[in-house]
Amino acid sequence: MTQDAQQSDLSDWIGRQQMAQDFINPSHVRKIAATLQTAAPEAGQALPPLWQWALFIEPAAQDELGTDGHPKRGGFLPAADNRNRMWAGGRLQFHRPLLVGRDGQCVSTISAIREKQGSTGKLLFVTVTHEYKQDGQVCIHEEQDIVYREPSAPKLGGTEAAPAGDWSESIIPTSTMLFRYSAVTFNGHRIHYDHPYVTQAEGYPGLVVHGPMIATRLLQAFCQANPAKTVTGFSFRGHRPLIAPDEFRAQGAIVEAGRARVWAEQQGTVVQTGEVHFK
Repeated sequence: MTQDAQQSDLSDWIGRQQMAQDFINPSHVRKIAATLQTAAPEAGQALPPLWQWALFIEPAAQDELGTDGHPKRGGFLPAADNRNRMWAGGRLQFHRPLLVGRDGQCVSTISAIREKQGSTGKLLFVTVTHEYKQDGQVCIHEEQDIVYREPSAPKLGGTEAAPAGDWSESIIPTSTMLFRYSAVTFNGHRIHYDHPYVTQAEGYPGLVVHGPMIATRLLQAFCQANPAKTVTGFSFRGHRPLIAPDEFRAQGAIVEAGRARVWAEQQGTVVQTGEVHFK
């Protein structure tokens, strides 16, 4: 298949949609809170930012999983050959809170697909737009960036030195924490809990900390350091894998009115960066 024909074939996926309904169960919310080492909101209260990632999940049957533990591709998402999949970053706008103890829905749409040549091979970028709703109103608008890369040795270094922050929270990502986050998000990706697989099949030196969990802890640290602020927007991007169980720090600083920079650092270098908009 020529590159033009392949790109045309991939573009056929743009606009594909799926919808997930869910009840924001207070019992499940308490499990999320325990995993993230924080207090749980009660029924009727606001779900904290980014906790929606542990909800609105369409479960794949066991025989529909690939060898890496992810659902087999070619359903909602493109097949993308045999490339490794990772969640590279995203952008979110928070219009109103999702409320615990209420029904909701998430409408997901493939909004963009593009292929690039990277230093380690071809990279396929897929952007998925999610709209989380309650009572017909959009509560959260999200653009999620998924990257498929050809199998290659993971890039573990080469990021910038971490600056000093106005706040800093120390987190030790134990294997139990990673397993529990995989459980509450129903994420079967084996790089987060299967040590023989992640080291032998994918070449990492240890278990990989979930990018979404890092982002959640970054925003959680911001909220704890700035309790009077209301988050209206958040964007984040991963720079390199964060390997367990070495300690990492969720740090940040307010750079101007209504905007803060946040970052995760491990062993002195940046792992993930983000920007928080608030009022």
